[in-house]
Amino acid sequence: MPERGRSLGRLSLPDRIAIAIATAGGAGYSPFAPGTVASALTILVLWLVPFSRAGIVAFLVAIIVVGTWAAERAERVLGGKDPGAIVIDEVAGMTLSVLAFPLTAPVLLAGFLLFRLFDVVKPPPANASQRLRGGIGVMIDDLIAGAYALAVLAVARAVIGWP
Repeated sequence: MPERGRSLGRLSLPDRIAIAIATAGGAGYSPFAPGTVASALTILVLWLVPFSRAGIVAFLVAIIVVGTWAAERAERVLGGKDPGAIVIDEVAGMTLSVLAFPLTAPVLLAGFLLFRLFDVVKPPPANASQRLRGGIGVMIDDLIAGAYALAVLAVARAVIGWP
């Protein structure tokens, strides 16, 4: 629920849509590790939806564009910088982490573990990127974490042939 004491009923339709998107359909309200829950739900979507290569790229671009708008708006409604309920950034980062690979169980599991690691640790420049304001500031650190995970998966595949 919005933290500024405004009920969802009093929000404009665009604000309600933004909150629904930014919280990944409510996953951001999970009482336990909402970012991890959103990442796990993303794995489920990637596993169940038969994306073509172009389809997953289009999905990622849509998540980034719409998610940035939604995060910007939801941040204002919910109050504060990058409130924990906003998890659309995890959806984007998790999707990026496996973008170049077949969506097999080993790839999704390795991508999930690596993405969560890099999202929590926030190696440079992810840590500094959090200073950016608005929707870009919400999204960018998770996209960087996803890029790191993607790079590690690519190296692992090139060097040892896994996953």
